[in-house]
Amino acid sequence: MDAESDVALDILITNVVCVFRTRCHLNLRKIALEGANVIYKRDVGKVLMKLRKPRITATIWSSGKVICTGATSEEEAKFGARRLARSLQKLGFQVIFTDFKVVNVLAVCNMPFEIRLPEFTKSNRPHASYEPELHPAVCYRIKSLRATLQIFSTGSITVTGPNVKAVATAVEQIYPFVFESRKEIL
Repeated sequence: MDAESDVALDILITNVVCVFRTRCHLNLRKIALEGANVIYKRDVGKVLMKLRKPRITATIWSSGKVICTGATSEEEAKFGARRLARSLQKLGFQVIFTDFKVVNVLAVCNMPFEIRLPEFTKSNRPHASYEPELHPAVCYRIKSLRATLQIFSTGSITVTGPNVKAVATAVEQIYPFVFESRKEIL
């Protein structure tokens, strides 16, 4: 087994965060009273609205900015955001769906081997930081992709990036480095 051989790694996307604007002022009190599946947080000045399909939670501000979390793909995030905009239209607001943007993608990937974290950190020093007293994982940053990877000794890697493509590229880039620091099976 070597780093160059093709290994199929399953990257499981656990959360996609997206933002869009409605281009109109939203009356949060009206949304709270007339909307379905809503929680009004008056002290913070926002409304949480949940959709069941796709499973998404949206944070709605009176300025018209909406943040959606909980989707498992970029397509599902866009579909959920459009459904949310439609439900706001049905409440009587002049909503125009604009400025949609995926801002964050969280994914998990399991390596088929365990990793020696101190060795990995030493060989990748400027990009990797490991503080075992504070956190059990190595924090590895790839500035060009704007991606951050949490690498655990079990071989589990949590990846945060701006989009799905960046997350997949980050896993491809990190694989040869973690392969060098894998634990040998006796």
